[in-house]
Amino acid sequence: MRQSVTRLHATLLSVIVAIAALAGCSRGPVQTGNVFVIAIESEADILDPQVAGGWVSWRINRQIFEPLVDEDLSMPSSEATVPPLRPGLAESWDISDDGLEYTFHIRKDVKFHDGTPLDARAVEYNVRRMWDKSSPMYNARAAGQTGFVWKFLDSVQTVDDHTLKMRLSQPFSEFLRMLAQGGNGSTAIMSPTALQTYGEDVADHPVGTGPFKFKERIRGERIDLVRNDDYWGKVPYIDGVVFRPLPDPSARTAALRSGDVDMIAVPNPDSIDNLVSEGYQLSEGTPPHTWYLSFNMKDRYTSIPEVRQAINLAVDREGMAKDMLRGSVTPAWGVQALSAGGYVERKDIYQRNLDKARQLLASVGLADGFQTTLITSTDGSGQIMPAQMAEFIQQNLAEIGIKVNIQTQEWISYLGVWARGMQDGVGMAQMSWGMTSPYWLYIVTSSELQAPNGPNVGYYSSPALDKAMNNAIIALDPQEAEQWWRRANNIVSDEAALVPIVNDKAPYVLAPYVSGFVSASEEWYDLTSVKLEQ
Repeated sequence: MRQSVTRLHATLLSVIVAIAALAGCSRGPVQTGNVFVIAIESEADILDPQVAGGWVSWRINRQIFEPLVDEDLSMPSSEATVPPLRPGLAESWDISDDGLEYTFHIRKDVKFHDGTPLDARAVEYNVRRMWDKSSPMYNARAAGQTGFVWKFLDSVQTVDDHTLKMRLSQPFSEFLRMLAQGGNGSTAIMSPTALQTYGEDVADHPVGTGPFKFKERIRGERIDLVRNDDYWGKVPYIDGVVFRPLPDPSARTAALRSGDVDMIAVPNPDSIDNLVSEGYQLSEGTPPHTWYLSFNMKDRYTSIPEVRQAINLAVDREGMAKDMLRGSVTPAWGVQALSAGGYVERKDIYQRNLDKARQLLASVGLADGFQTTLITSTDGSGQIMPAQMAEFIQQNLAEIGIKVNIQTQEWISYLGVWARGMQDGVGMAQMSWGMTSPYWLYIVTSSELQAPNGPNVGYYSSPALDKAMNNAIIALDPQEAEQWWRRANNIVSDEAALVPIVNDKAPYVLAPYVSGFVSASEEWYDLTSVKLEQ
């Protein structure tokens, strides 16, 4: 009888376990063990760091891949306004006195996740993929995304197994900082074996040298990474990371409360105070982020300087930051963010003044206003709440007689439309971007980088600006470069080339048991110090 009862108990236990398993499946992935689960604000781009666009994608790709030069993200924004540079896959480098030659000393005893040794030839292979049109490994998409980094590269040469030389055609004061950047495209190094094996499908088989290795991707659902126990640097505490795209902020909050995820990006501003009162942790910083509009300089209305100035004066930046976004952002009083070099505050141009805005429109015969179109996304990296923010601006501009039609698309599709440049009838295009390098200003405003050949999607051209930025780029003295960047920022503000709206604090909300996560002055993060202390 005892044996029969035991068997009955065992049978009942099996049924209970099976039901529990089914229930778990119906709820989706649940955080268990030592895997860090992050709810992200949109689907990621491809897992090819040199081709992928957007911060959402780079936050994932940088866990798998590494550049020659990296940023130290171990210090919060309060300790470092701009993250200091540190060695990445290059353990050191030498720069010639004329600023033209960079000699990189590549780390020894580092292997890609597929076992391929890292050496100078592997790095050269990657550089030629992004830069050398005459090379069989050249990839036009990678070149398109990273071209602004390699713009002044003249030659690349493997000196020996662990020494690589790059020669520039002119001094480039921001070269090292740009090697550490991600978002539009990254110079992170990929396994040459994987590139040769998978070709155009390499994004489905991402192989780098980073602290985490790719495990699996189910599009629209999750991207799974596992710890690289053979990592050359600090091996992570956690066993792995899962990135779950949940575009709806309410869904992200619900997933955190239910224990399905350990951290959420871009929490709904209205939910932050409640989550903190419930014991969740708020982490935010001062990243180089500007949520801004570009003007179409070919448009009938936004090509007029007074119209652009009026629009800048009509936007209620303080109201958006305080009332709509509940202090999760700050008003943008300059073209670039505080954590970028060359920052200049210009409240005289960006503080709201409806009377002056109306006077400007009247001075060019547009006292009754006009109609235009603003394009934006519905979600995406750094986009905060793009559709709602666009509607807020729509209401602001209606107060001075400008009727704004809003066109939206999901993030990845929008990136493609945005990159092509504004079409007829579109007066403004929204983007959230920025870098810890002031060179970002050159990328988005240089007359040499007008769409579709660059991110200057509004076709802005200013000889005075181009001259100031070029002087900053070739300056070998950092203080001289800073002065030229400040002049460049002032020119963009004076000519009302852009509409900076807010600077994001990049808030994340974490479960109480998560420790070691740092919000540095950057749009991405280092996960090697994260611990789950359950």
